[in-house]
Amino acid sequence: MKSEITRKINTVILGAGIAGLGSALKARETKVEYEVFEAKASAGGLLDNFVIDGYRFDNAVHLSFATEDKVRDIFDRTPYLSHSPDAVNFETDKWLKHPVQNNLYPLPAIEKVTLIESLIHRPESELVDNYESWLIHQYGNEIAKRYPMRYTRKYWQCNANELSVSWIGNRLRRAKLSEILYGAFTDDTPNDYYTKEMRYPKKGGFKSFIQPLIDESIINYNYEVTEIDLSGKAIKFSNGVIINYGKLINTLPLPLFIELCGANVPTSVKKSASKLEATSLDLISVGFNKSIIKDLWFYIYDEDIYASRAYSPSVKSPDNVPDGCSSLQFEVYNPGRDSQYTVQELKDNVIYAMKKMGVANDEDIVFLHHKRLPWGNVVFKKDMEKYRDIVREYIFDNQVKSVGRFGEWDYLWSSQSFLSGYSSI
Repeated sequence: MKSEITRKINTVILGAGIAGLGSALKARETKVEYEVFEAKASAGGLLDNFVIDGYRFDNAVHLSFATEDKVRDIFDRTPYLSHSPDAVNFETDKWLKHPVQNNLYPLPAIEKVTLIESLIHRPESELVDNYESWLIHQYGNEIAKRYPMRYTRKYWQCNANELSVSWIGNRLRRAKLSEILYGAFTDDTPNDYYTKEMRYPKKGGFKSFIQPLIDESIINYNYEVTEIDLSGKAIKFSNGVIINYGKLINTLPLPLFIELCGANVPTSVKKSASKLEATSLDLISVGFNKSIIKDLWFYIYDEDIYASRAYSPSVKSPDNVPDGCSSLQFEVYNPGRDSQYTVQELKDNVIYAMKKMGVANDEDIVFLHHKRLPWGNVVFKKDMEKYRDIVREYIFDNQVKSVGRFGEWDYLWSSQSFLSGYSSI
């Protein structure tokens, strides 16, 4: 770094997503001098949104079910709508309530018998050392293969036996025979989702929940990091500015952070960082000229439909669309940073999907819009934690705190990401 250093800041925070904003809040509360540096022209990270012809879309599905007092104190400043988490699932030509294994009622009798019989004979003592064995242990072979293992290939972009089980927590519903039998005989089943209420701002998209944090923070926009000198405690940005820091808080993805640190990073750390995998997303957002979408979100199992999931911004809040209209956003996941499809292929497949699912026809569509998100979800391959710990230890040893979903390299919800940042100061 040979250019002139412009200034020094006590605490530099890289990234104005919710984790970085959490760090900034704690800095203000504790009277620490700080500044946030954000690569884009707006704050929010994955919680940011965009508007197309009067239709607002979040960056993928976002709903809040935070219970933490600190998070609720911030989010609840914003007027919100409450939703019941009533998701549905599409397979071939049928819609099933969520969770799918508890709602087999629409299936033919012979298929129900096969699935339930497999559940009854699920292995009780099998070694559960990967996600596939966990699924079979929980649901039996037939349910596991037909539903979650298929969905895994679309959402996580790998086979279930490649994943560990450390990320599961309460995200997946464990099967009880009585519940599955009940849901096979009636569609009048209870909602067993892991949260009973999901909240969304009345106006302004999900980002409105964190707008108070954005408004109160010192944020430098259009500052993309090009080089990090850990020993010299200096950061170079694409605009030529160089900042010296006393303390550094990182929210950038760990592999990207290590890449930016350059040649001085030990080979073992670089190799470990290269082992860390994350999906990327192609978002296809659709505006409709009438109110035709009723479901908050749904999962898609069919392999001929690229998207694994879709949600409706207009159901989340009518403020997200012009009067009398509705909208959907489809999420297509990719392994790594590159898309598997062209933009036209993605749009054509979404049109095909909507017709197959009976959601909409050509005359209902106002537009289809494509957006790429280079970082989606951390993928929990087996031994991932071993490589992650090597990288995190190196960063920590260089007096850097790495926070948030990608800075910690963990499966964190928005509230957890905020608290990760908040606890860094």
